[in-house]
Amino acid sequence: MLQNNGNGHCRVVIGCQWGDEGKGKIVDVLAEDVHLVVRYQGGANAGHTVQLADEEFILHQIPSGILHSAKRCLIGNGVVLDVADFLKEYDQLEERGINPQGRVGVSHGAHLVMPYHKILDQVSEDLAAEKIGTTGRGIGPTYEDKVGRRGLRVGDLRHAKRRDTLIEQGIARAQSIISRSGSTSGALMEDREAFLADGDRLKEFATDVGLEIANALANGQSVLLEGAQGTALDVDHGTYPFVTSSNTTAGAAAIGSGIGPTIINSVTGVVKAYTTRVGNGPLPTGFDPEMDQMIRKLGGEFGATTGRPRRCGWFDGVLAKFSARVNGLTGLAVTKLDVLDTLPEVSVCTGYRTVDGVIEDFPADLVQLGVVEPVYETLPGWMEPTHEISTRQGLPKAARAFLERLEELAETPIEMVSVGPKRSQIIRF
Repeated sequence: MLQNNGNGHCRVVIGCQWGDEGKGKIVDVLAEDVHLVVRYQGGANAGHTVQLADEEFILHQIPSGILHSAKRCLIGNGVVLDVADFLKEYDQLEERGINPQGRVGVSHGAHLVMPYHKILDQVSEDLAAEKIGTTGRGIGPTYEDKVGRRGLRVGDLRHAKRRDTLIEQGIARAQSIISRSGSTSGALMEDREAFLADGDRLKEFATDVGLEIANALANGQSVLLEGAQGTALDVDHGTYPFVTSSNTTAGAAAIGSGIGPTIINSVTGVVKAYTTRVGNGPLPTGFDPEMDQMIRKLGGEFGATTGRPRRCGWFDGVLAKFSARVNGLTGLAVTKLDVLDTLPEVSVCTGYRTVDGVIEDFPADLVQLGVVEPVYETLPGWMEPTHEISTRQGLPKAARAFLERLEELAETPIEMVSVGPKRSQIIRF
C-alpha cells in the first residue's frame, strides 16, 4: 500500500464552521513552505480573500497559494469548474502582476459547470418551498449530473464527438426539467462558440492531480490540500438540507484530489473567534440584531462571492468539538481574534439546552438544532488592540484565557492565530 513515507508533508486545511472562516489567509500563510497547493472540492460558489501588501485578492477557484511565486496550484477532480470564470480569474492574476504561467493545473476528472446548470440552479431555488440560499452558480445541478454519470469532464474536451453529445443531452435534459416546472428559461447555451473556445484553452491546463501529489511527496516536497465552505455545510455531515452539494470535510480531501487517505499527515481546522453563516439554516449562537450589525461591521462580514451579509454569533464550542471529531483535526487556526478587541465581555457556547436537558455534542437530529437554546459561558474581554502582536505571550491575559477555552471546547490545540488580514498578522503557537 502506497503511504507517505518520504520527507514530504501532506496537510489538509478545512473550515470548521459554516464557511467563511478565513481559510484563504491560512492557506496563503502555510503555502510559503509547500510545493503544491490543491483545491479538492466545491466550485465558484466559494471565495478565498487574501490581503497581499495593500492589495486584496479574492480567488474563487484557483488556490490562494498562487500568490506565492513558484508554487504549483492544482484543481482536483472533486471540484466543479466554471471554465469562463476560471480563465477570467487566471487572466486577472496576470493583469495584477501575479505570474501564473505553468503553475496552474486542472484534473482531467473535474466536472464542468455549464450555462444550463446555472439556470437550473436558479429555477430550483425559485420553486423550492424551503429556500436553501444557493449562490446560483450552478454547483448543485453540476454535482447532480456528476453522480448521475452524465456530466461533462475536463478530459471529455479532447473528444469533440463525446463533448458535443454530452452538451446536447444536457441542454435537452435541462429544457425538459424547466418545462415540467412551468418556468421559462431563455437560451440554455447562449454562446456555444465562446464555451468551445474556452474549452480548447482549458485543455492546456489538464493534468493528473493525484500523480503530481504522489510524485511531489516521493521527492520530499510538501503538499497543502485546501477545501471550500465549512464542516457544517457538508452534504452528509452538515445542517442538511441547508448545505452545499459536496463533501466539505477532511475525508473528501483524498477523494477529491486523487490520493489515498494514508498519505495525509495532518488536518488543520480553521475557526473564527466567533461564528458566522451566510444563506439560510440554523445558527444556534446568533446575535441579537444590534450585536449582529456591530460585529458584521467590525469583521467586514459580507460574502466574498455574493456580497451577502453574514449572520454573526458567539463561538460555538459544540460545533467546534463536532468538527474536530468528524475531520480528525490535529490543530486549530483561529482567525479574526482582533474583531473582539473592543468588547468588555466575550461568550462561548458550551452546550445546547433541549427539552431533554443540556447536550454537549452536535445533535444528529438536525431538526432539533433549529430549536436548541445555547448555553453560554461569559469571559472577560481584553479591551486592547491585538493587531500588532506577534507572539502568544504578547497577547493580553484575557485573550490568552479565551483562546485556551477554545482549545478545551474543541479538544484540539491551537497552531496559529490571525489578528488581521495581512500575512504578517499571524501568531504561531
